[in-house]
Amino acid sequence: MPIIESTYKPLFWTKSGFVSTVFSGLARKVKHFHQIRERITLPDSDFLDIDWSYADTKSNKVIILLHGLEGHAQRPYLTGTAKLFNQNGIDACSVNFRGCSGAPNLLYRSYHSGATEDLDAVVNHIISLNKYAEIYIKGISLGANMTLKYVGEEREVPKEVKAVIAISSPCYLKGSCDELLSLKNRAYAIRFLDHLKQKLKPKLEQFPDKITIDDYKSIKTLIDFDHVYTSKAHGFKDAYDYYDKASSLQFLPNIKVPSLIINALNDSFLSPECYPVKEAKYNSNLYLEMPKYGGHVGFIQKGEFYYNEKRALEFVNEL
Repeated sequence: MPIIESTYKPLFWTKSGFVSTVFSGLARKVKHFHQIRERITLPDSDFLDIDWSYADTKSNKVIILLHGLEGHAQRPYLTGTAKLFNQNGIDACSVNFRGCSGAPNLLYRSYHSGATEDLDAVVNHIISLNKYAEIYIKGISLGANMTLKYVGEEREVPKEVKAVIAISSPCYLKGSCDELLSLKNRAYAIRFLDHLKQKLKPKLEQFPDKITIDDYKSIKTLIDFDHVYTSKAHGFKDAYDYYDKASSLQFLPNIKVPSLIINALNDSFLSPECYPVKEAKYNSNLYLEMPKYGGHVGFIQKGEFYYNEKRALEFVNEL
């Protein structure tokens, strides 16, 4: 499809990508919102905690929401979307990736950008409820890459999946990692790495045959983390093999489900390859919107809901 011309107009103080990113991540609050938790067992005997919120009236539509790196289902970028969709007659299922719900997962493995088997398990679980004729999926950052990979892989996407939305998607993981490791993003990289290492630490005692204290101490950067843990725990040779195989960019030409990507041009986490102009032009199911502003998962607007949330609702309503 032709590239979509964005209508996003930021408030004057949110034009900075840094301000937009930080404010949305640390200061935003979504009030008067309630979720109900369900735990589902995965095929490998591990579990996922999913948090439900519902429309006021019985609905046959649901949106699955996927968070970003070291996020969870209570992050405002998920609860804002869930609340907006609930107010418009659509239920919401907010997924906590393995180990992200406040309870450690059972296995050595956890989650990563390309773990579409877990998203598939959630989709199949929802289909088994026999309640929903239409399923939408919205992923944020890491969850956005996973979402696009899911609908672009060589699988028969269930007919109930009608549309997907990907926000601030690092379609090319190696490029995004390089950006995160650059000086301009040093504060973000340190924060992410600290969270990741704290979560990995208990696995030293649980799985001493898989990781040693020396391995743990060798982790100094995000790419080290992916070399030592992410790749080895999830069946990849090393970090570069993980980035190569888990990136959604290569799967975009195969997407057959209407899919909207919104990547801001001032998103400091994204490399040039993360703006898939060519792929969008040659795939009638792929819609690419590149606002000048928005930062990483920002898109602040006046009022309770943000631009990307309203656009997601518009997109599914236009189908």
